[in-house]
Amino acid sequence: MPQAANDHSLCYTQFRPIHTVNAMVLIHPAQSPLLPDAELWSDEPPLESERHLQQILLLLASLGWWWRDRPDAPDGGRHDFYMAGNLTIYFNPNQLKNQDFRGPDFFVVLDTDDRERKSWVVWQENYQFPNLIIELLSDSTATVDRVDKKKIYQNTFQTPEYFWFDPHGLEFKGFRLQASGRYRAIAKTARGWRWSEQLQLYLGVEDKKLRFFTPAGERVPAPAEAAIAERNRAETAYRQLRQAEAKARAAQSQAEQERLRAEQAEAREAAERQRAEQERQRAEQERQRAEQLLAQLQALGVQPELDLDAD
Repeated sequence: MPQAANDHSLCYTQFRPIHTVNAMVLIHPAQSPLLPDAELWSDEPPLESERHLQQILLLLASLGWWWRDRPDAPDGGRHDFYMAGNLTIYFNPNQLKNQDFRGPDFFVVLDTDDRERKSWVVWQENYQFPNLIIELLSDSTATVDRVDKKKIYQNTFQTPEYFWFDPHGLEFKGFRLQASGRYRAIAKTARGWRWSEQLQLYLGVEDKKLRFFTPAGERVPAPAEAAIAERNRAETAYRQLRQAEAKARAAQSQAEQERLRAEQAEAREAAERQRAEQERQRAEQERQRAEQLLAQLQALGVQPELDLDAD
């Protein structure tokens, strides 16, 4: 069974964060209580709908495929990040004693090790907070996500980028932390996308889902989509190969027919030449016989009136 977040039998260590926020205070080291050094289990309520669940799974699967699992990922894939969905982020000792704060629906932490975790415990993770957070709005959480959590992510987490998306209403907004420490809205492109400097990807809505897009504008697929696309490419390549083979066979057959026709024409020409030669030889023989007959008649003193040169 998961260990309760407020179990006081845990081992403790000193907490050292420096940020503060109105509702959730990260206590100064000199004032901090002892905090659990053991693993803490995530303690999140169920998601609002199946659409929320599918959206989180899609974000996790597609980003993981793009960064780590795709065949052409640079350097064999990156493993210096952690991402999770609907997972508790423990960052405040008081948080262990109440249920006021829910974990983000989706978050990414950069420059950390890619391994399984039961939750994200800030004081056990070199005091790292997420680099990017995405919240999925619902009727019960929209106000908290737009106001309360935005303040926490801005003032306490100081998360560089915060996005929210409504899987039903399709509201989509993004914010980037400025040098002033305040969020500024991220402008959308002509296609309604917003650029994430942290991920080096666009985020945008397509087919009623929040998707990642490459700088070149190509959708980042989930593994299943990538497999289908690869299968379609393979099938297309196979069809093209078969079509090329069929064309090659047709061209070869046509060439063979042309060769046969050429051979037949050559044979006809040879036959015509042979017949012409035979006719010439017969004509020559007739001429020779006529000359012999004339010579015989002349030997007998007969002078026929013949024109040997006549046609």
